[in-house]
Amino acid sequence: ASVLKQEEIPFALGGSFAVYAHGGHSSDHDVDFLLRAEDVEAALAALVAVGFTAERPPEDWLVKVYDDDRMVDLIHRPVETPVTEETFLDTVVRPVDAIQMPVLSASQLMVHKLLSYSQHYCDFARGLPLARSLREQIDWDRVRKETAHSPYAEAFLVLLERLEVVPGPDVVA
Repeated sequence: ASVLKQEEIPFALGGSFAVYAHGGHSSDHDVDFLLRAEDVEAALAALVAVGFTAERPPEDWLVKVYDDDRMVDLIHRPVETPVTEETFLDTVVRPVDAIQMPVLSASQLMVHKLLSYSQHYCDFARGLPLARSLREQIDWDRVRKETAHSPYAEAFLVLLERLEVVPGPDVVA
């Protein structure tokens, strides 16, 4: 994050560390930064210049850098949606290990999690800690609207309602 800030490359913290930054369930998995596609090469060059090792995996929506065994994903198309200036507007500046950085909103993190579910990956157990720990920060009506096309998201939201983690869409809190 400090390298990206120094190089004035717009970014937002996403994934499990963003959940942690919002006060949610912590993770020791990789770090996810969202970047615009046009900034990926500059970010890679800047990070390699300070000692990171770059990798271009077969997936076409991200690149990876490593600091020893610590992996950082530089994602420019999460859940098949390009990162844009609007993405950066849906952030909150939070301190993360003494560095102030833009962090995806809790609502957007939930949308990303729900839209990652598919016939090939549908592990609700990974979404439950996010939903439970950030439920007061999430705009559930927005999440329902933005994920309405996904039957997997719908099933997860019904599960949350049945577990009484969130009220149903017709219930006023």
